[in-house]
Amino acid sequence: MHALGAHLLVELRDCNPEILKDLGKVKDALVSAAKEARATIIDVSFHEFNPFGISGMVVIAESHLSIHTWPEYGYAAVDIFTCGDIIKPEVAANYLIDRFESKNPSIVEVKRGILSCSNEKLPHKVCDAELEMVS
Repeated sequence: MHALGAHLLVELRDCNPEILKDLGKVKDALVSAAKEARATIIDVSFHEFNPFGISGMVVIAESHLSIHTWPEYGYAAVDIFTCGDIIKPEVAANYLIDRFESKNPSIVEVKRGILSCSNEKLPHKVCDAELEMVS
């Protein structure tokens, strides 16, 4: 089924809590995952909570990667939303599974932007000025 984007909901259970509570390691992991997936990084924003836990987002030209960590439970919730055909979100997901040492991960893929009733491939971008489709 053709869609504008793929959204991976990544559940990282039984992770290394020392990694999940380290802002530098979490930020580096998400940025590196985006690079591994061949994404174009636009912006990076992370916040560390007191006493622990991190939320962050890597905005990419193709959409985003986000994370919320609960080191006290060894758990991280990750969203990887990508558009187009070049980016491989599963590469980013597998990279993060390894980096956070998740012993019990799961991935659910949701197709986003299923707009074609005839199941034809849609162009990734639309020309803003005239609303003409371009590939």
